[in-house]
Amino acid sequence: MQFIDLAAQYQHLKTKIDTRIQAVLDHGHYIMGPEVQELEDKLADYVGVKHAITCANGTDALTLVMMVLNIQPGDAVFCPTFTFFATAEVVAFEGATPVFVDSDENTFNICPVDLETQIQKVIAEGKLTPKAIIAVDLFGLPANYPELQKIADKYNLKLVEDAAQGFGGEINGKRAGSFGDIATTSFFPAKPLGCYGDGGAIFTNNDEYAALLKSLRVHGKGKDKYDNIRIGMNSRLDTIQAAVLIEKLAEFPTEMVSRNVAAEKYQAELQGTYKTPVVPEGYVSSWAQYTLQCDDRDAAMARYKAQGIPTMIYYGTCMHEQTAFKDLGYQLGDFPVAERLARSVFSLPMHGYLPK
Repeated sequence: MQFIDLAAQYQHLKTKIDTRIQAVLDHGHYIMGPEVQELEDKLADYVGVKHAITCANGTDALTLVMMVLNIQPGDAVFCPTFTFFATAEVVAFEGATPVFVDSDENTFNICPVDLETQIQKVIAEGKLTPKAIIAVDLFGLPANYPELQKIADKYNLKLVEDAAQGFGGEINGKRAGSFGDIATTSFFPAKPLGCYGDGGAIFTNNDEYAALLKSLRVHGKGKDKYDNIRIGMNSRLDTIQAAVLIEKLAEFPTEMVSRNVAAEKYQAELQGTYKTPVVPEGYVSSWAQYTLQCDDRDAAMARYKAQGIPTMIYYGTCMHEQTAFKDLGYQLGDFPVAERLARSVFSLPMHGYLPK
């Protein structure tokens, strides 16, 4: 059994993907070819936003958002401590300060209550300027955007959705990638919607943001590549990856059904043995991972291994515990829920091609 079976997916889509790739090889426009615009149109339509702007990877997508929001030294950007390093890395890369927030024990996502506590703490200290919130749709479940938006509005903060794992998820019919002021995703192969290399995208309804992003991803260009009107970066999606993603996106709704069927089976079989994931009423998860909580994680993983079933630990070390952020002064115990999750969670195989 594969933890994420990309080979099975490819065999299912082989003819369509091969045909798409061959079309790119035939026309030879390998960078920003016509398939890139076609993909962007289809992504915007699927997510339900005006603009989808592709780029080279998910980390670049977040970096471009930091640039668009003018995040700079002296700014505070609030983000979960229980997530992948890139979420806070892009904040520090701009010279700003990531301010970590504890997790909701049931959903794994950023805790709105602790978020407000951390915002008030930064305001009281008066050393940093609160600027933005980055919420992560962890393991496929959108964060609590109704509450997060209220907090963002109350403190005049920009709200960024990191939908790299949540793509395909929903809250009351509104899709991941459409929340907050601006959103990002990653097309890393293991993501719910992944390509065969690196890729990313940004989603927004803001025309000004979209125009700026299209410039920034190509060295800050103006009317052409020799009229660079700002400092940008080189972050374009390869045409072949766009071609692959067009066919994967067409199949994605069917795969979402299969993922949710698999999650329901896991839930029925495991809810009496482990603490299973919680999907609040009105929410849909894209099940990037199916993640359990267990006090004796090592023993549980060993039992699965003995049966030939692979398992994975996602985020076994919280961000505030990592060496790169030691100078921020956090201590063990500052984020008790996130720390407990980091030491108790493990994930089972999840993809759209699991055995029935």
